Amino acid sequence: MARLGLISLLVLFHVVCLVGKAHSTPPRHSSSTKFIEASCRATQYPALCVQCLAGYARSIRQSERQLAQTALAVSLSRVRKAESFVAKLTKVRGIKPREYSAVKDCIENMGDGVDRLGQSVRELGHTGRAFGQEFMWHMSNVQTWVSAALTDETTCLDGFSGRVMDGNIKVAIRRRVNNVAQVTSNALALVNRFAAKHRAAAAAKEP
Repeated sequence: MARLGLISLLVLFHVVCLVGKAHSTPPRHSSSTKFIEASCRATQYPALCVQCLAGYARSIRQSERQLAQTALAVSLSRVRKAESFVAKLTKVRGIKPREYSAVKDCIENMGDGVDRLGQSVRELGHTGRAFGQEFMWHMSNVQTWVSAALTDETTCLDGFSGRVMDGNIKVAIRRRVNNVAQVTSNALALVNRFAAKHRAAAAAKEP
């Protein structure tokens, strides 16, 4: 029964890449889609990056800031869903005490990740009218918090290390958390890209 219950959860919470309701996807070779594809080459998981962001091409257009903002929002949504998914695993029939403890720790890690990504989304929003050192201060905060969120996500798996923890729960959490970590890694890469391009543009204007 525990096995059947877990399999049902896996089907129900199959990974999807949505933030609310995505905008309709423009033609594949539109300028905005090409911009996303080119930008995603800077990430560690470019195919996943395009998959997550292509549906928002109409709102992203060719804006580095909007691209980074959307990537963070997608990551935040994904982590929230992962947190909910992991929380449901505490109710799987037959869960062992050690597994239960690891799942609870993972929920705490994911919750910290949600908080930090939420901070990052808000902080990036403050860069719209910021310049110079003020801009870099905001971006430094964003980079720090997204990096910390990525650490939170990977730390979630620490409690499941060792063969003694092998089983369906470990497999389910690893699959979900690895996917979330990849999305967050991509978001961090796009945030870093935005910061670097802004610095380069500012330097080019200096006398």
